[in-house]
Amino acid sequence: MNNVMYQFLYFPEDKSGYVPAAFEFLVMLILCIAVFMIFRKISKKQELKSKEIEARILAEKSETNNQQNI
Repeated sequence: MNNVMYQFLYFPEDKSGYVPAAFEFLVMLILCIAVFMIFRKISKKQELKSKEIEARILAEKSETNNQQNI
C-alpha cells in the first residue's frame, strides 16, 4: 500500500525539469492578478453607477413626498 502512494512523488535528478513548471506558474499567476484587477475595476464602475441611481431614486422619492405634503 505504501509503495503505491510513493509512485506519485517524482523528484527528477536534473532540476531543469522544474523550469517549465515555474514559468507556467509565473504566467498563470500574472494572468490571475490581471483578471482580478479587471474585475475590481468593473466592480468599482458598477458601484458608482448604482450609487448614482440610488441617489436619483431617493431624490425623486423625497420630491414626491414634498409635493404630497404641500
